[in-house]
Amino acid sequence: MNKDISHNNNGIKKSGDIDYFVVMLGSIMLLAIVVAIVVNQEWSENIIGNSFDFITNEFGIAYIIVLNISLAFLVLLAFGKNGKIVLGGIDSNKDYSDFSWASMLFCTGIGGAILYWGATEWVSYYQNPPYSLTPKSDEAIIWAASYGAFHWGPLTWTLYTLPAIAFCISYHYKKIPILKLSAVCEGVLGKYSTRWPGKFIDLFFVTGLIGTSATGLAFAVELTTSSISQLTDFQDNRQMRLIVMLVVTLLIAFSVYKGLNRGIRILSVLNARLALIMIFFVFIVGPSAFILEMGVASVSHIATNIITMLTWTDPLQRSDFVENWTVFYCAWAIALGPFIGMFIAKISKGRSIREVIFGMMGWGSLGCSLFFIILGNYALELELSNKYPVINHVNEFGQSSAIAAIIEILPLGSLLLGLLAIIGVIFAATTYDSASYTLAASSSKELKENEDPKRILRMYWAIFMGLLPSALLFIGGLETIKTATIMASFPILFIYLIMMISVIKMLKTS
Repeated sequence: MNKDISHNNNGIKKSGDIDYFVVMLGSIMLLAIVVAIVVNQEWSENIIGNSFDFITNEFGIAYIIVLNISLAFLVLLAFGKNGKIVLGGIDSNKDYSDFSWASMLFCTGIGGAILYWGATEWVSYYQNPPYSLTPKSDEAIIWAASYGAFHWGPLTWTLYTLPAIAFCISYHYKKIPILKLSAVCEGVLGKYSTRWPGKFIDLFFVTGLIGTSATGLAFAVELTTSSISQLTDFQDNRQMRLIVMLVVTLLIAFSVYKGLNRGIRILSVLNARLALIMIFFVFIVGPSAFILEMGVASVSHIATNIITMLTWTDPLQRSDFVENWTVFYCAWAIALGPFIGMFIAKISKGRSIREVIFGMMGWGSLGCSLFFIILGNYALELELSNKYPVINHVNEFGQSSAIAAIIEILPLGSLLLGLLAIIGVIFAATTYDSASYTLAASSSKELKENEDPKRILRMYWAIFMGLLPSALLFIGGLETIKTATIMASFPILFIYLIMMISVIKMLKTS
């Protein structure tokens, strides 16, 4: 029966021992990075900038190759005989309804960044389009309206789904009672998955998750402070952002304290409903006909050009579009992928492998497309019809300020701005309380299907996760944070290949 399980104090047991190696070394690495950033800001910015250039220029093609191999692998797995495998056994019941499951995977995988980019990402593509197109041309418009949904849809959710399937197979099918990245590589590493090669993989996971979580958390914080500033006389400055960061961190700590069912699930469902109410209100009172027409055109455009968009590498180096956008989103998804996968595995008992693959890629892509089609095309129509200078506002004051401005000019704009600020905070909390939960699971030596990580460990990571985004906002704003994502993802890029081989071997030996 597809019904949410309401666990009482005895329904989910606390986990076993804490893996102090992962906790202590991961914490030391995080503190060292934060201290280095705060103490030597100029040096930190130079290191991060040089690392971005090196990785995207020298290894950008590797991200594109891994993306396409992962997509082909998932399609073959879903349509093959193993796609029918039910996680937990043929008689296993689903722990969550389809809406709760879809809400948790969407809120975990996307967070407040969808609000930040959904309304204004097209501005960058319109001014600096791919394929050597003329900026601000009619052809640039359709590509600008399409690329955001592509990056946040097929690209991102492919790289989220692969580790999710790997965790589902190792945890529910192979019955390995460990939710660690090293455990999904057991098919390749064997007994070494619990020794030094495996421990290094777990450290890469912890640092990658914290580094990339900083990006999305900072996006949501900036959007929230811009909404507050637009509503009030308070200035959007560093102090306000740090205060909002503190509030979000406390909300995350409270949610993970309550646990998976009473905290994360409730917040996720609430936030999904609030977000849907907001974007459908924008659709109804905004330029509905234009939004529909451009939405249909952009979906058709993606379907027609999907192979080109998946494989475009700009070998003649006519622009930096691929490095700044496609490779960046690949890096973001790869760094977050193991965390998303670990969390999805925890909530997917009773579903088939095929259902998880199509559910993640389908619901995830659909949800993201709604934001880009409705919010993005609403903002695009304002610009093209000269109702509001969206591009000039973005260029002069930034994206978050522009989003707050275009929301405020709608009917009931002030009310919507308040709702936007609330959604931004809850989006950040739902994503990063899931991340805290996942870090705690990865820091546990063993975690069975009916167990939660220890509460003290969940709260420890929840509070710790606020340090890095605060430090990055302190020194360089969002561009520095965006660059840090590339660095965090680089080691995990090669682990993706190991995961695919491991999945094949685990399925063959079971």
